[in-house]
Amino acid sequence: MITEDGDLDGLVRKRIRALRVAQGWSLDELATRARLSPSSLSRIENGQRRLALDQLVTLARALDTSLDQLVETDTDDVIVSPVLDGAHGRMRWPIKADPGMTVMRQRMTSPPPDNPASLRAHSGREWLVVLSGTAILMLGHRTFRVETNQAAEFPTMLPHAIGTAGGPCEILGIFDREARRGHNADRKA
Repeated sequence: MITEDGDLDGLVRKRIRALRVAQGWSLDELATRARLSPSSLSRIENGQRRLALDQLVTLARALDTSLDQLVETDTDDVIVSPVLDGAHGRMRWPIKADPGMTVMRQRMTSPPPDNPASLRAHSGREWLVVLSGTAILMLGHRTFRVETNQAAEFPTMLPHAIGTAGGPCEILGIFDREARRGHNADRKA
């Protein structure tokens, strides 16, 4: 039973309810998925019933999360400072939840390359959000205009390059572990 730390107990109960509500599920729906009675689930959420480990495991599965995420208490490192890459004009923020992922902010001033042979391909997946201006995404033999507040997601196995559409633009790129490795290898080449 989890009763030693009232803060953890209350936090877990709030998470269970918040995850249920975020899914748009009633007490009955989550109770059915977790094989609990609706009244038991209600008492769990309201602190009127003790939290048992086996129930937490079942609730975590029903809520499509892990037990670790349900009971996580480490919120000390909420703020992440950027790592500056002055040589390439980039700022990078590591993502704590997945050390393999990276967020990078970049100001771009050049159009994408004219030569399709200069497009790069590597393992991974990449997401980008245009913060200001217009970015040009070359992806294989297609070209996309990505405007301010628009986003793009693509597998980096497709040959790709990103540039601007005439003026400077700022993008926020998110790279999974493999895409980050591919970009690091491209910069070293």
